[in-house]
Amino acid sequence: MTKIAIIGAGVGGLVAALLLAAKGCEVVVCEAADMPGGKLREVVVGGAAIDVGPTVFTLREVFEGIFEQAGARLSDHVTLSPLECLARHAWEEGPGLDLFAEVGRSVAAIGDFAGAEAARGYAEFARVSRKIFETLDKSFMQIPQPGLTGLMRRAGPGLLGISPFNSLWQELGKYFKAPKLRQLFARYATYCGSSPFEAPATLMLIAHAEQRGVWRIEGGMARLAYAIEALAKGKGARFIYGERVTEVLVRGGRAAGVKLANGEEIAADFVVANADVAALDAGLLGGAAQEAVKGMMKGAVRSLSAVTWAGIGVAEGMDLAHHNVFFSRDYGAEFADLRGSGLPGDPTVYVCASGEGRYFVLVNAAAESTPKAEEIQQCLANTLRKMEACGLRLRLDETVCTGPAEFGARFPQTGGALYGRALAGWRDSFQRPGSRTRLPGLVLAGGSVHPGPGLPMAAISGRIAAQCVLTGK
Repeated sequence: MTKIAIIGAGVGGLVAALLLAAKGCEVVVCEAADMPGGKLREVVVGGAAIDVGPTVFTLREVFEGIFEQAGARLSDHVTLSPLECLARHAWEEGPGLDLFAEVGRSVAAIGDFAGAEAARGYAEFARVSRKIFETLDKSFMQIPQPGLTGLMRRAGPGLLGISPFNSLWQELGKYFKAPKLRQLFARYATYCGSSPFEAPATLMLIAHAEQRGVWRIEGGMARLAYAIEALAKGKGARFIYGERVTEVLVRGGRAAGVKLANGEEIAADFVVANADVAALDAGLLGGAAQEAVKGMMKGAVRSLSAVTWAGIGVAEGMDLAHHNVFFSRDYGAEFADLRGSGLPGDPTVYVCASGEGRYFVLVNAAAESTPKAEEIQQCLANTLRKMEACGLRLRLDETVCTGPAEFGARFPQTGGALYGRALAGWRDSFQRPGSRTRLPGLVLAGGSVHPGPGLPMAAISGRIAAQCVLTGK
């Protein structure tokens, strides 16, 4: 029986564990935290469980396929509720705008918001975003070791029709003359912790991913992690929590297991590292693992971090959807602040209203920044002021705050960056590490490797890692 050691019980590691256990492998998952999920987690505030990681469940078919590979059905393990309203958007001046899963409803809403020309622009944007998604789905996102040459061969002439070398901000100007609409759709760059002024236009595919459906998970997003863990355990996988891996062991020139901080060694035929590549690159998993990823981080710019507040309280003044965004007055100035002081003076604010009186509030922050307590308090004041200027009065009675320093401690050597490598140009999409390393038997998974951050992408990375193990490549 093939023995697999998996480092990290984030979504990528969980998916790899499930698929490998389902194939009869002997799987041991080692996780430094005391629960599965990685960035997919919740905290309890005033007795209420609040999601403090991903709040969006998209590309349902990815997870349905993974559960099917394991001989199960997604719907038997988590309860999903579709969202008709994808997000509610607000600015300090003028009306707000709701976007919907049904394109026709969004076309009508944008027409009411900014006129017939804007509605036509959005309809064309939706068409192109779908084309980008369909072009890159199987030819890029689901390929173990993607590269520009291989993509050009697989995608063919269709690649030239999706503006792969333009920035997102530049490309959006073709569809949206209204500054607010351009700002709204530029926000997709922050889904992978990047600036819309630098990130590639291909991120428009996120719009189509959302148009394919956005769901809530009953009981909170963390239920997904627990469901995959339970299914993997049912297939024989073993989980060790509260123990950090300190070294990838090597014998005969290939990965041969892992060593834990308590000195225990776990022998394995393959090791799947579902950890940020920066941790391996810094030597946190030993010299052999460091050498195995040498050069993978060359030229990398860290993605954004965040300051978040999970809280209980009262919201007044406007009805909140599940997902809500309150925009800054000047997106360019906001990202200039992020490059400078690390915290925006006039932030764009995301609020997830996950239940009556339960709120998750997020503003972008620079990785490797170390804001002081008084700066965090000022950031919260600016955040509450922004929401009030847009029509929402939010009183938070009890909160748990997490900033770049806390994220950096939870995910070592990341500097608090939440999305791995930032897409600071079109080349970065092809420079994100793939699943294979220089050390035979050591395979990578997680949001810092291809195809990137976000629940579906991390899940795909876990599936690719399992495929690499099963094929011995």
